[in-house]
Amino acid sequence: MRGGFGLIGPRRERHVVAAAELDALALPVGDDGVVIGEDAEGRPAVLGVNRPVPYEVTLIGGLWTAQVLALRTAATGARVAVETGRPQVWAGPARAAGGGQECVTLHEVGRVPPQGASAGAPVLVVRDCGMSPPRGRVAAGPWQSVLTLLPYLSPAAPRLLRNSSLVGVQRVSPQEADQAGALLRLPRATAEALPTLGDGVTLWCTRGDGTFVLTRGTETETGLLGAARRVD
Repeated sequence: MRGGFGLIGPRRERHVVAAAELDALALPVGDDGVVIGEDAEGRPAVLGVNRPVPYEVTLIGGLWTAQVLALRTAATGARVAVETGRPQVWAGPARAAGGGQECVTLHEVGRVPPQGASAGAPVLVVRDCGMSPPRGRVAAGPWQSVLTLLPYLSPAAPRLLRNSSLVGVQRVSPQEADQAGALLRLPRATAEALPTLGDGVTLWCTRGDGTFVLTRGTETETGLLGAARRVD
C-alpha cells in the first residue's frame, strides 16, 4: 500500500512504436460532415457544412439537389433556415424533417431572423431567392453556413462565386460552361463536360480544382422529392 494512492497496479511494458514503423500505421478516420453522394471512384463524398468559421456555398443547379442537402444536413442535428420566395415547394420537406420537430424553418426573402448558431446548435441557411438574390440579412458566421441556390448562371453569379468557399455546378448550357470555367479557372476538359452532366451529378469545386459527385436519393428522399432532376 502507498499512503493516499491505493494499491499499486500491474506493471506492463509501454506501447512503443519505432519511428521507422509509423508509415505502416493507418487510422480509419474519414471526413466529418454530410454525405452528398459518391465520386467517380464510388467513394462517399462528404461536405463539411458545420464549421467554426464562415462558410459560403453557391450551387448553380436544381431545387432537388438543394433540398436533399437541406434534409441531410438536418439529419445531422443542425437547424436549417430556408429563405425563399416559393414556400410551397419547401413546405413538404420542412414538415418531413426532424420527425415533428421544427428543425427546418421557412422565411420570406429578407426576413430571416438571427439564428443564434453555436457549436452545439449549428445552422445552415439555404437561400432560394431566384436568379438575383439580394444581399442576405443573415450572413455566414461561425457555425452558420450559407448555401445560395442559383437556377442558372446569372449576373449575380460572379460576385457569389468570388465570395464562396465552395461552388457546385450542375448541367448548364455551353455558353454558361465557358463562363463558369473562366470564373472558377477550371481545366478545359472539365468545363466542356458541364453541358453533358446527368441529373443528380454536380461538379463541386474550388478555383482550379473540382470533383464530380453523383447524388442518389434514398427511398425516403425519392418518395418525398421525386427522382433527381436538374430542371424544376
